[in-house]
Amino acid sequence: MTEIIDLSQEIYEGMPVYKDLPQVKMTIHNTHEEWNGIKNPKTKTPAVHKLELGEHTGTHVDAINHMEIQHKGKSIDKMPLSMFYTEGICLDFSHKGLKELIEPKEIEKACKKAGLKIKKGDTVLFYTDHYRKNFNSENWSNGPGITTDSARWLGEKKISAFGVETMSPGVPGISNKEVHHICGELNFTHYENMINLHLLIDKGRFRFIGLPLKIKGGTGSPVRAVAIFEK
Repeated sequence: MTEIIDLSQEIYEGMPVYKDLPQVKMTIHNTHEEWNGIKNPKTKTPAVHKLELGEHTGTHVDAINHMEIQHKGKSIDKMPLSMFYTEGICLDFSHKGLKELIEPKEIEKACKKAGLKIKKGDTVLFYTDHYRKNFNSENWSNGPGITTDSARWLGEKKISAFGVETMSPGVPGISNKEVHHICGELNFTHYENMINLHLLIDKGRFRFIGLPLKIKGGTGSPVRAVAIFEK
């Protein structure tokens, strides 16, 4: 049997977005009543919604051209699909508090505790329980994150990506910008705003899928990220 675990947030109007990124707007563009020729209907049943949102909305992946100016041209549509279809592991950092940093030695310790090894091409997910504790609260933007040393350590292991529950992979003002720069330099990426990572702990390796939309020139894309366990 196959178990598929959804790792993606819902997308809806008014949802939290990072700093000054575009707010999500969702309106009814066409109704079934309109299509059926009903004039002055008492109800409006959506047939098509109009969405307005940024590339970095909800659970999403960053393109290399998002990381720093010199990576112009390395857009989401040009990144190999193999980066988004990988083996995955999830490490437990649920003990981390607000704005706390995750160092390389702690990642090594978490791997040892879980009996897992980071392999070339992996997607490495960091479970901090920040989503369940703080989503859409005053502390939602104050989550833990990895250090620049951890970003370089991961990149040197030739992973495809790592993923976090928070709105940024590093802690803003401390490591976030530099983590992005290192991802660009070492040509790997990250997913943000992931959910349900607690369901992956102590379950070993899984198939990870986080395919982006094929946005021409895109700097990132929302994804429907999933973990698949074959039983």
